[in-house]
Amino acid sequence: MSQLLHLVMGGRVKDPTSLEFVDPKAIEVVGVFASYAEAEKAWRGAAQRTVDDAEMRYVVVHLHRLLDPETGQHT
Repeated sequence: MSQLLHLVMGGRVKDPTSLEFVDPKAIEVVGVFASYAEAEKAWRGAAQRTVDDAEMRYVVVHLHRLLDPETGQHT
């Protein structure tokens, strides 16, 4: 089975309903994780730190889907 990598990142967004970051250079990379469960735990921790700031947004990016969008696997 292929490794399924997940990236957790976040930063200040222009609008709380979007993912358009104010300054892409200032995006915080929380880390890359080998399972969704680990990534979700890291995402929750990062999001919880900034829960009172509506303009801060953290996301989990499924890197394996970027490597091969059709199957989610690497080639």
